[in-house]
Amino acid sequence: MIQPLLAQAAAVHSPGILESIFRDSSNVALILIFGGSFLTAIIAIVGGVSQKVLVGRSQERTRQEVAAYVAEGTMTADEGERLLRAGK
Repeated sequence: MIQPLLAQAAAVHSPGILESIFRDSSNVALILIFGGSFLTAIIAIVGGVSQKVLVGRSQERTRQEVAAYVAEGTMTADEGERLLRAGK
């Protein structure tokens, strides 16, 4: 008589934290809302940083090309300076 009770007690387990969170559908909706918001914020931050890096690289490349044109004598220093100021 005691062994079947022990087997039943061993079979019953308390629900884990994930099971208790996802048991109620309102919890799932909240998790999706906050998770989606967090993911959107992360993507926006990464996109903004990437854009600033690309803009900085292209500005530096333009400065280097203008300096090369000035160095080879294709354009004067005043023309190069006007070109670099025009972009601002």
